[in-house]
Amino acid sequence: MEQNIIVSVDVVLFTLSEGQLKIVLLRRERDPYAGQLALPGGYIHADKDRDSLASAERVLLNKTGLVSPYLEQLYTFSGGVRDPRGWSLSVAYYALVHESLLVPDAELRFELWPVAAVPDLPFDHNRIVDHAAKRLRDKSTYTSLPCHLLPELFTLTELQQTYEHILGVALDKSVFRRKLPELDFLEAVPDAIRQGKHRPAQLYRLRPDRRLTIFDKTV
Repeated sequence: MEQNIIVSVDVVLFTLSEGQLKIVLLRRERDPYAGQLALPGGYIHADKDRDSLASAERVLLNKTGLVSPYLEQLYTFSGGVRDPRGWSLSVAYYALVHESLLVPDAELRFELWPVAAVPDLPFDHNRIVDHAAKRLRDKSTYTSLPCHLLPELFTLTELQQTYEHILGVALDKSVFRRKLPELDFLEAVPDAIRQGKHRPAQLYRLRPDRRLTIFDKTV
C-alpha cells in the first residue's frame, strides 16, 4: 500500500533579546510529542496556499500573530525517520523581527530561547535551527539582513551591536562607520535625534528599496 507523504512548513523566527540571538519555540498541542517545545510549523494546505511561502506566512501568523518583514526559504528537510508518523517533508523558512513585536497573549503562548542554548527538540528541529543560524550568520557578513532585527528607527551604534551579536565578534567602530556610506542601504531620518548620555545620535532606517543589500565582502 502506497504511503502518503506528510508535507509541512517549519519557521525559525529570530530576534535579539537581552543581547542574545534567540528563537521562538512553542509547546506542541497534539501528538506526536504533545507538550514538547518545537518550532512553529504546520501542514501545507494545498487547497488554500498558493505555494510554500504562503504556507509559511499563514503558519507564522497563526502561531505567533506576526507578519515578518523578512521571510526566506532555508532548505527542504525530508526522510523516513524524521517523523514517527511516516515519511515526511518540511520546507523550512527563517524570519527576523524586532523583539518588541513578540508580545504573547493568552492564545499565543510561545517562548524565547537563546540559539546557543536550544533544548532537545522533536523531529529534526535542532538540525533546522542549526542550519538557519548558520545561514543568518553567513549572510550577515555580506548583506544588510541584520537590519530586520532592529526597530524601524535605530542608531548606527545599535546597528553595529546587532551585527556583533549575530556574528559573535567585536567590530572596529571606525571601519564599520567608514563602510556604511558605500553600502547605501540606510537613510537618515530628518529631524530624528535620540538624546543619550553623551551627544545626541542621528536615527536611521532601512531604505524601502534596499530590503536585502548585498555588498563586497572584501571592502
